[in-house]
Amino acid sequence: MTTAAAVAGIWDLSIATPIGKITAVIELRDDEGVLTGTARGAGEEVGLDGLALTGDRLTWKQAVTRPMRLNLSFDVTVTGDTFAGASRAGRLPASRVSGLRRTDRAAETAPGARP
Repeated sequence: MTTAAAVAGIWDLSIATPIGKITAVIELRDDEGVLTGTARGAGEEVGLDGLALTGDRLTWKQAVTRPMRLNLSFDVTVTGDTFAGASRAGRLPASRVSGLRRTDRAAETAPGARP
């Protein structure tokens, strides 16, 4: 079972839409076992609502105003440092979503870093 701590981090998000690829960055936080988050992209930052983690399935909703006003819902499956699934905007067709967690490899190999 995946926990809030296991999915916490900064994720690069890609959405394949009918109008082209949209990218964003989401930050997921483990606040004492409660999953919270924000998304940044297209010049705006929005909170992630209704974040729920059930097993490896992560779902959330967010409202954006750019490139147009939309209420989005996400449903992805988390596997380690990646996730894949779908996003929906109202009655529009579902769009493929993928994500990759950022890791700080430079810090791990920096001189003086602890093993």
